[in-house]
Amino acid sequence: MEVLVERAVLVGVHEQNDEHFDYAMEELRNLAEAIDVEVLGEVTQKLERRNPSHYVGKGKIEEIRNFYEELDANLVIFNDELSPSQIRNMEQELACKVIDRTMLILDIFARRARTNESRMQVELAQLQYMLPRLVGLRASLSRQGGGTGGGFQNKGAGETKLELDRRKIEDQIAKLRRDLEHVKEQRETQRKQRKKSGVPVVSIVGYTNAGKSTLMNQVLAKMDADHTKHVYEEDMLFATLDTSVRKVKLSDNKQFILTDTVGFVSKLPHHLVKAFRSTLEEARDADLLLHVVDVSNPEHGYMMEVTNDTLQDVGVENVATLNVYNKADLAGIRYPEVNDDSIWLSAKEGKGLDELIELIKTKIFGQYITCKLLIPFDRGDLVSYLNDKTSVKNTAYEENGTLMTVEMDVTERSKFEAFIISH
Repeated sequence: MEVLVERAVLVGVHEQNDEHFDYAMEELRNLAEAIDVEVLGEVTQKLERRNPSHYVGKGKIEEIRNFYEELDANLVIFNDELSPSQIRNMEQELACKVIDRTMLILDIFARRARTNESRMQVELAQLQYMLPRLVGLRASLSRQGGGTGGGFQNKGAGETKLELDRRKIEDQIAKLRRDLEHVKEQRETQRKQRKKSGVPVVSIVGYTNAGKSTLMNQVLAKMDADHTKHVYEEDMLFATLDTSVRKVKLSDNKQFILTDTVGFVSKLPHHLVKAFRSTLEEARDADLLLHVVDVSNPEHGYMMEVTNDTLQDVGVENVATLNVYNKADLAGIRYPEVNDDSIWLSAKEGKGLDELIELIKTKIFGQYITCKLLIPFDRGDLVSYLNDKTSVKNTAYEENGTLMTVEMDVTERSKFEAFIISH
């Protein structure tokens, strides 16, 4: 069976105040190539603002059509989300398959989704995107009816089919929402249990392909030789859509939970952010965020801005953050280097991990105190709890109990108030 190779022309409108236009076009090319579309060329136009009916100016349409035919392309990809009427008008004018940036990102997400939850989230976003565009097709469908006699019936059939499709989509959206609500409740329960356990949560966030999964794997490998804990990593856009949650145990018995999140990209579709909201909310309840940045990319400042804006959209605010400038080896920057709440490192080389772990410890275990406790001999359960859950500095056996010097979290202290002899 012959596989149809998609050969695309990219089209972008450079609006007056958009200083990141060139990067957005480069990113569009990367997104297309991420799903094996061959990009043949691009057409751009400077406009004060996008044309509401056709996205580009009327004269530009001719240029796109000629370019498209000359290169023997079979797809045109637009750099922004198109309205239903813009898609309809451009398909008519160009007589070819037209997709926009949103459809492209949704397609990548659909291919990368591994778990049931992320598949449902992507499908919900796709259907919500399709619904108004389906309705937009009504005019072109009813025009195909035409003619006399039987023509009226044709038109009716077109209308009815659309109504049916619409109802089907609406039903499926309602079902997905219900199912996702159920998953969200389970996730909430797990989150509450984690909060209750008092174990701090560290959440990794950042732009797609910044090296979040690589960093997570390196930390896990360093702290725990158990390779079953590793998460999927691949040098491609949106390799990770599913949140991974792993427990990290440090040498002094302190432990924290490490989670990663889906990567961000500029102009991330609104429906997609909403659909992935419960996954992204993992970061909202974290005690610390690690904002991973590909410092070797000249646009990394803009990528940080996009990440921060997207986090704000889902209500992630006022969470302590460490900026982890990754890929310093490719940027020709000195590393490992620490400055306040920023660290420059190379996750791939594993250089800078010790410094990062020290920074994490300072941030999340700042609430620790050292106490002397005298535990009666008949409370062996408490001694084993302290040995297991806290950092025991010293143990001595007195005639009336076990004397322990312990470093523990402030929240633990209340449980042992009766046994504290000094701190």
